[in-house]
Amino acid sequence: MRILPVGDSMTIGSAGEHTWRHRLWRHLRGRPGGPFRFVGPRSALWDPRAGAAVSHGYADPSFPAPDRHHLAGWGEGWLHMAPLIRETVTAHRPDLLLVSLGLIDLGFYTDAGQTAVNVRRFLTEARAADPGVRMVLLPVLPNSRAVDDPAFAAQVGRFNRLLEEMVSGDGDGDGDGDGDGDGSGGGDAGGSAVRAGLEGPRLVLAAPPPGWDLLRDTYDGTHPGVRGEHRLAAAFADALHRTWGIGGPYGADRWERPEESRGTEPPDGTAPALPAPREPSDPGERPVRREAALPTAG
Repeated sequence: MRILPVGDSMTIGSAGEHTWRHRLWRHLRGRPGGPFRFVGPRSALWDPRAGAAVSHGYADPSFPAPDRHHLAGWGEGWLHMAPLIRETVTAHRPDLLLVSLGLIDLGFYTDAGQTAVNVRRFLTEARAADPGVRMVLLPVLPNSRAVDDPAFAAQVGRFNRLLEEMVSGDGDGDGDGDGDGDGSGGGDAGGSAVRAGLEGPRLVLAAPPPGWDLLRDTYDGTHPGVRGEHRLAAAFADALHRTWGIGGPYGADRWERPEESRGTEPPDGTAPALPAPREPSDPGERPVRREAALPTAG
């Protein structure tokens, strides 16, 4: 089972972190639906000192290098990933996409309606590479800006409602596609064998972690600490288990146990600096930028 994590700063993580990707990898090892392999064109963490994704200093050195792969970037959103996803699916042949995007779009670039347009473009591009690929989408988790900015909070709420409507009304969301598509995507023999066990919807909305607590689940009002990493992993793990019988329930006790790793502070005691927003790779289709205060999100 080939899994492609797609996301922003909450998914790539920064130097010294485990990341929710690592938590999910540990959870899935040896469980039903495997063996599992995390795939993608990138593998680094964000390095706040370098101001770039150049760190390979994961908190757990036993996290295998092949399973560190992803398509995530600090300061990137649906706007940036939509032009990349077709070539990524073609090259890396994932069976599943686990996607956590939207906060950067709503804060830097687009309102809820425009962001939903970019979600649709992402889905279309991914399916152009592989019509049978399965996708799990996580709603946007409000950050500290949403607490202080009612207009921004309203945009987050509206986008999440649009996302739910999109998933529930998805015309390609059901079926037993084998993933062969046009031969350009993930339809190799191994992929087809895996897909045979993925009956049911091809597009799923994960339930957000209930009672997401900015003080306990993040270290700066946006980015997950240890508890938040576990809870994000649980959101995806539970969606995989509930929908396709993959893996198993994550278990709430996992994020309540004390750990030797980073707690509520980033490795150097300061929140990673926010880079300038990245320019979209397709400027001709760039939505109008919103003139609103920038969030402390990546």
